[in-house]
Amino acid sequence: MGLKGFVEGGIASIVAGCSTHPLDLIKVRMQLQGEGPSPVQSLRPAMAYPTSAAHNIHLPPPPPPPAARVGPLAVGIRIIQQDGAAALFSGVSATVLRQTLYSTTRMGLYDILKQKWTDPKTNTMPLTRKIVAGLIAGGIGAAVGNPADVAMVRMQADGRLPAAQRRNYKSVVDAISQMTKNEGVTSLWRGSSLTVNRAMLVTASQLASYDQFKEMIIDKGLMKDGLGTHVTASFAAGFVAAVASNPVDVIKTRVMNMKVEAGKERPYSGALDCAMKTIKAEGPMALYKGFIPTISRQGPFTIVLFVTLEQVRKLLKDF
Repeated sequence: MGLKGFVEGGIASIVAGCSTHPLDLIKVRMQLQGEGPSPVQSLRPAMAYPTSAAHNIHLPPPPPPPAARVGPLAVGIRIIQQDGAAALFSGVSATVLRQTLYSTTRMGLYDILKQKWTDPKTNTMPLTRKIVAGLIAGGIGAAVGNPADVAMVRMQADGRLPAAQRRNYKSVVDAISQMTKNEGVTSLWRGSSLTVNRAMLVTASQLASYDQFKEMIIDKGLMKDGLGTHVTASFAAGFVAAVASNPVDVIKTRVMNMKVEAGKERPYSGALDCAMKTIKAEGPMALYKGFIPTISRQGPFTIVLFVTLEQVRKLLKDF
């Protein structure tokens, strides 16, 4: 029964991940908008004595105005115009590997914990236990799938760079091998703490809220256990997951995508440094940058995930 949960979750996750990949790519591109080195101004010391040539104070030029933020539709159109429609599926091989490692693990572990913690008499599981099960399953799944996650973010973000600066990974295998060769094995787990934190939030909010919404709809007699219930509960779960995870997702995307060059200072020393620099340069709402494509992706992804999962469960119920 434990293995069956992994198979069911893995199939549903791969189908959902591939079908919503273009929305995820647009989300990543939007999260990276406005990223760049913040201008550093040289300030004259307050107590400095003027020299003969210092009476004419030359103030540093004002920083350039921030680039206008572009909406998800405009980002998608720009990608198609610059690189063709196939570019919307850049990094899809990494998505398949990520869903195979990360989502299969989290879905299977959540199913095992759900079976163990469900009250056999009432056949129910308290919301707190659902959340704890989601936190555990999400954290372990993220640790397993982080290399594919880093590769996916880089492959999705590559098209926004000038041609001379692109990494031009041919596939997820090429991306992982180049990262290992050029930046060391540890680069595969860059941003892993953020990935784990995000995955814990997403899994706890997504899986736990889906089960909770589904039970509420059925128990209150609003709908029967069928496609309508699955779609309604899964969309509500997707919205909850998007609100909970978007700030961590923005920071994770930027940390994973940063380019580390020998002899040069890293753009971010860590997650907290990235968060502080992002807020300082772009304001606190930058942590919800890309929220529209996030919810646009989380909604369909969660619907496809759980509707597919319910159908796969029906097909494999006799196994």
